Amino acid sequence: MSTLDEAQVAEMAEGVQRAQVTRRNFLMTLTAAVASTAACGGGNAWEGYFQQHYKRLTDEEKQALIARLEAEALARHGVRVHVSDPAPLQAVEFGYALNLTACIGCRRCEYACAQENNTSRAPELHYIRVLEIPKGTLDVIRADTTYEGEVPREGNFYMPVQCHQCRNAPCVRACPVNATWQEPDGVIVVDYDWCIGCRYCEVACPYFARRFNMADPSLRPSEVNPDQGLLSNRAREKGVMEKCHFCLHRTRRGEYPACLEACPTGARKFGNLLDPNSEVRQVLATKRVYVFREDAGTLPRFYYYFD
Repeated sequence: MSTLDEAQVAEMAEGVQRAQVTRRNFLMTLTAAVASTAACGGGNAWEGYFQQHYKRLTDEEKQALIARLEAEALARHGVRVHVSDPAPLQAVEFGYALNLTACIGCRRCEYACAQENNTSRAPELHYIRVLEIPKGTLDVIRADTTYEGEVPREGNFYMPVQCHQCRNAPCVRACPVNATWQEPDGVIVVDYDWCIGCRYCEVACPYFARRFNMADPSLRPSEVNPDQGLLSNRAREKGVMEKCHFCLHRTRRGEYPACLEACPTGARKFGNLLDPNSEVRQVLATKRVYVFREDAGTLPRFYYYFD
């Protein structure tokens, strides 16, 4: 897994600015085409193309966007969904800890994440990858992500990898249009309406935690999770980036991430890093902690530990 240093990221961003027009100017060249679509009854397509950046939306505009997304979900899947926009909690910095001794590689976290976050089933798109690694090494280059059969397999241990919600996030710096940013509670989010799909964030991430929608996502009505967040698990379109967001539509209302609830061995811990009595802080204070790709200088909020 390779990453970019700061000079490379800066050079990449500068190249984008030189080689491409701004997103707004680019979209303006599509006016005639989108206007034609709208005239044929595609008003929602028009609104989607010209959606303002999330941070610029007023509360009224956010409610209008939410109403449009709920209507689109009903039209597309025949499912009534509820899209919320929970704000970051005060005095909270979310953190995650994962017990490598306890993880058995069952992948229940991976599939619970897909179910919770309405990720495409065809083509399949998952935020979590589970690495099977030979014991006695932390060499992720030798890891197998396509293992099959009964687990755990003798001689191996298992290491799920997802977005680390980095304090010094290279993906945020790499984005040329500010479509991804860090929220006050530490969660890195994506404005799906503003993302241009350039994939520079994907290249910059040392954890291979970003996913690109290569094709129109496919979900059967029975697979749609109706509990959705504007910056988390609501429907995404072809051509945008997406990633783990600590299930913010759940965690900001006091619930655990779906992956944690699905774990059969209790290997996953989640909580407030600012609370010295939280379970995740207790792990950091009392366990042998391993920071994956510490050399990348990302300062993640996701930690591994051993009993």
